[in-house]
Amino acid sequence: MSQETPVSIDTMSDEQARLAHDELADALHAHNAAYYQDDAPMVSDAEYDALFQQLVALEAAFPELKTEDSPTQKVGAAPSQGFAKIRHAIPMLSLGNAFDDEDVAEFLTRIRRFLSIGDDEPLEIVGEPKIDGLSVSLRYEDGVFVRGATRGDGAEGEDITANLRTIHDIPEKLAGNAPGIAEIRGEVYLPKSAFRALNETQKANDAKIFANPRNAAAGSLRQLDSAITAQRPLRMFAYSWGEFSANVADSQWEFLETVSNWGFQTNPISRLCTTLEEVLRLYQDIGEQRAQLDYDIDGVVYKVNRIDLQRRLGFVSRAPRWAIAHKFPAEQATTILKGIDIQVGRTGSLTPVARLEPVTVGGVVVSNATLHNEDEIARKDVRIGDTVVIQRAGDVIPQVVRPVLEKRPQGAVPYAFPTTCPVCGSEAVRDVDEAVRRCTGGLICSAQSVERLKHFVSRNAFDIEGLGAKNITAFHEDGLVNGPADIFRLAEKRDTLLEREGWGDQSVDNLLAAIDERRRIGLDRFIYALGIRQIGQATARLLARTYGTVDAWRASMADAQDRAGEAYQDLLNIDGIGASVAEDLLAFVHEDHNRQVLDDLENLLEIEAFAAPPSDSALAGKTIVFTGTLEKMTRSEAKARAEALGAKVSGSVSSKTDLLVAGPGAGSKAKKAAELGIETIDEDGWIALSQG
Repeated sequence: MSQETPVSIDTMSDEQARLAHDELADALHAHNAAYYQDDAPMVSDAEYDALFQQLVALEAAFPELKTEDSPTQKVGAAPSQGFAKIRHAIPMLSLGNAFDDEDVAEFLTRIRRFLSIGDDEPLEIVGEPKIDGLSVSLRYEDGVFVRGATRGDGAEGEDITANLRTIHDIPEKLAGNAPGIAEIRGEVYLPKSAFRALNETQKANDAKIFANPRNAAAGSLRQLDSAITAQRPLRMFAYSWGEFSANVADSQWEFLETVSNWGFQTNPISRLCTTLEEVLRLYQDIGEQRAQLDYDIDGVVYKVNRIDLQRRLGFVSRAPRWAIAHKFPAEQATTILKGIDIQVGRTGSLTPVARLEPVTVGGVVVSNATLHNEDEIARKDVRIGDTVVIQRAGDVIPQVVRPVLEKRPQGAVPYAFPTTCPVCGSEAVRDVDEAVRRCTGGLICSAQSVERLKHFVSRNAFDIEGLGAKNITAFHEDGLVNGPADIFRLAEKRDTLLEREGWGDQSVDNLLAAIDERRRIGLDRFIYALGIRQIGQATARLLARTYGTVDAWRASMADAQDRAGEAYQDLLNIDGIGASVAEDLLAFVHEDHNRQVLDDLENLLEIEAFAAPPSDSALAGKTIVFTGTLEKMTRSEAKARAEALGAKVSGSVSSKTDLLVAGPGAGSKAKKAAELGIETIDEDGWIALSQG
């Protein structure tokens, strides 16, 4: 549609309207990129507004033309009332960390050991700057951007599609040929220059000042009004993928080239390396450029280049074996240690926390730092009144490094760690094999109760929007929530909630709706939410995978109280469950109060059976034991392959074993399998079976 010869919308045919829409949309996309990305507007605000209103009028007359990638959907939409949850088709995992050259060398050694690759064989590694921003996943269908989400807890994130549409590094349509489903992942960040300008604007408007670019980027992406997000020049680097309906690359390097051709930005200082020396040289080079870059980085990510090797390596817990983040040294600062507070955790652990004169470390104001435990305080000889060196470990957790002895004030005395709980006054004891002192008050200790509740609603557990640590503490203090089940009965106390300061109809209704959304939960998250000592996310998932349903899990735990019985042996046979973990687990479910809590929650919730990764393999659901020496693959790779195919790996043979894979040197396990009539195959048979 030409501006010199405008055509009345009223007289347009469908085809004329479509052509006009395409022309206006393309022009506005170009103007948006020039304004927000290049800071070089091509038209005046008035001219832009005129084009935009023409598009709005055209879409009003021809509603079928208004698609999700229209410029009218990028900014100015009515603020949403919150963010819906999106479950990632492929989990967004975190990374393990390396803090020195030795850690990196060990990472490469582990890969070679796992894959049985000799030192003289090539192993390509891609090194990419680790952007200090916010991870997002973008879903494209038939080349069109349809949905975007935050990383969240890795399994589920927040739907921030409207805000992501305002970022002009994110193409609305992929250039070239793309598969029907393509999920691109990357890091959204705010350039340093834009961060400084934003804070100047915030200061002039007497608004919130952001501590660092990452916080500003996160705050911008979580705006309920996408028009506000659009005013902040966010950028994105693409670096990974989620679900794809077809293969698009055989290596990480090829993938980066592919998405660059599709219209994404990839980091220009990434490099393909072939030796440890090249990897460490890249780390040094990027570190030297760090201060000059217009974006924050906190390390370098190393990834095995070949995707077939990535698949063989697989994952451990919530991180890939084939990638690691080599972090830059933590920034340090000095300040005064004003006091030491003792925090009581959900398992009764007493943790010392340094109360500091506020100091800026790595762009963040720090007023508290961990002292770990009483042995660390004694080893470092940290005393109240000391000038201490503070650093943010991994640029995240503040910790006290050491006291500055030459500045120690006269009269400073060694810290005496308490032997009673500061909350309930119960005795605080320490086992001979532990570094932690624990309160013996148990359920009578309010600190333990409230910390367990905080854990219950935390991000990787029930993750209830609007019910964070602050509200949990307040509700617990006022007797509204004394146990986990009380959370799901808060609707009965709606009138009481409305009487609380700062709570109105909408905020109460939003909270109750968020609680209702979490009445359905997976078994693994449910077990983790219970806060059982030594049961982290990986172990909770292992238990859920083994037992399948909450009824089967509880029945097995009840049977396992008999330490001489088969159920106890089955528990110990789970690869990754040792005697110490088993005892903590069984002690929890043995306590009558905890069983009542479980009963109560089961009546209020729908606890979903664990859904194993989809697999059409004949091994899905089978229990496999490996024994003897494997010569063509490592034991770790064999186990990882079995789990990827939906099988369960056990540490010993029992009547529930379906298959024994026996290499040379198989002994008692092979004999027992023969006695029980269990199918036994050699390594070649396993390789053929696992490859389908």
